Amino acid sequence: MGDTRDVACRPSQIRALWLLFGLGAIGTALTALHVVYRGPDLWLGVGLLSMPLGTGALRLATAQVDADAHGLRFGTLLRRRRIPWRDVAGLHVHRKYANHHRIREVRRIGVVLRDGHRWLLPLPHAFSADAPDFDATLDALLALHRRYGATESTRVPVVSYRTAGGGWAGSLALCLLLLAGAGVAAWALPGTSSDERAWKSAVPCTATTPATKRTECLTTMSAVIERTDPDAPKKPSWVYFDDARPLTRLAVSPEAAQAFRPGDEVELTIWRGAVRTVAGEHHVWQEHMSGPGDLAVVAAACVLAAGYAGARVLMHVRGRRLPDDEVLPSALPFGLALVVTALWLLPFCYVHATALSSSPSAIAWAVAGSLTTLGLFAWAWRASRLRTPEEAASPAASVRPRPAASPGPCAAPAATGRGAPTASEGPRASGEGEEEVFLAARFLEHTDYNPHGFGTHIVLGGGSPAVTPHPGPGRFAAIRIPVERLTVENVRQARGADGDAIPRSWHVAELDNVGTPVRLAAAPDDLARIVHELQPLKRAGEASSEEVELGS
Repeated sequence: MGDTRDVACRPSQIRALWLLFGLGAIGTALTALHVVYRGPDLWLGVGLLSMPLGTGALRLATAQVDADAHGLRFGTLLRRRRIPWRDVAGLHVHRKYANHHRIREVRRIGVVLRDGHRWLLPLPHAFSADAPDFDATLDALLALHRRYGATESTRVPVVSYRTAGGGWAGSLALCLLLLAGAGVAAWALPGTSSDERAWKSAVPCTATTPATKRTECLTTMSAVIERTDPDAPKKPSWVYFDDARPLTRLAVSPEAAQAFRPGDEVELTIWRGAVRTVAGEHHVWQEHMSGPGDLAVVAAACVLAAGYAGARVLMHVRGRRLPDDEVLPSALPFGLALVVTALWLLPFCYVHATALSSSPSAIAWAVAGSLTTLGLFAWAWRASRLRTPEEAASPAASVRPRPAASPGPCAAPAATGRGAPTASEGPRASGEGEEEVFLAARFLEHTDYNPHGFGTHIVLGGGSPAVTPHPGPGRFAAIRIPVERLTVENVRQARGADGDAIPRSWHVAELDNVGTPVRLAAAPDDLARIVHELQPLKRAGEASSEEVELGS
């Protein structure tokens, strides 16, 4: 207990942070003065960028974390907290991912209280997998917690976006935002439909048309094109008119700007105070008016996107009883169901935007699509269920091997790395003549039979189990697994500390390799079969060793 030490964390680049705060404050003040005296313009954007820059720099510059025998103290300029160790249930490592090519992940330390509240410490930060200062601080906090917090736990949960403790507030907010967008599009649908009917039924204005009704009829006038501007990438193309009559310029499509020529006489059609059509001798441009089908498609797309965000929330709700660091099943099955639904729903909404047709074809379309969607969602619900290792252990013996083609006469012999045992060494399995089956599996640690994590599959049958970097056929580059040295300690679900290289649905077997812990990850059924095959082989290897000793 004498290895504990106090912890004091402060920002490493304190001067640079205060400099950024000063620059942000000066930029915000100058922008405010400029807006007061000259009004808002482009300089307002500088102020909007300077304000969060200064605020973020101030928050980081004033952040601090202290820990001693009395408890944990942390906070920034405006918020300070003090938590005694007896109220701390545990410490977590929160891992987030960055897009920068030099920063792959960002790690921070989280505190979980016994009453369920959670706090994320402002310091320290780790911007790479190899961060000695971060690891040293974490070890010191764990030592203080074990000594003064009455806990013996040595495992530090790693929480990420894949785990149960990763949080679902962002997905819920996105789901509500998309549903609100769908509601706005649906609310505007009747008005758009009315505008489309009015445009299609509009007639040219006459001398007897009242002035109050002239916006609803079609007014035509002649104009001459002065020049066009079609070569503006990612910007609207323009058509300019002589003498600015009836207007200086008009935004058109790039194709129309290229088709019209300077000096062309065109006829403009005006409806509701805007130019809707430009008709020339060689080209006619008509403004695109969003119809009810467009808005219906937008509303349906927002609902489908909200459905995927809701599926992610559902995954967290289904895994609410799991530990914070256990990996949740993926929501991709629901995403696949939504994509297939979009294939029939979006065209249906475009064609039948305002009312469902009573035609047999439309009814059959809707019924067939709805039944397909219901079936896919039922499949997605089952495919994304939480499978425990106990549920996957029973069908291990019923997995049928996939026969591998026998290698040709020119097949190369198995590669055996330096000092590594080959696949033909050691005790043989009882079913040595069985067909080979290649199962996708990964040892997560570097070992002599899995150097630098090169193995992607494990081959069973036809000899001793071996690690291979390919799915077969043949044992080229296979390295034998020394099953006589391995002991299965536990089979569990994947956790955040196992990394993101393995799929969410895989399970992990914790093995003992002569005192060294080793993790083996595979799909639940495949892992159950591998564990089932390793255990009798280990017993056979031990029995063979005992016979050799007795014979000597």
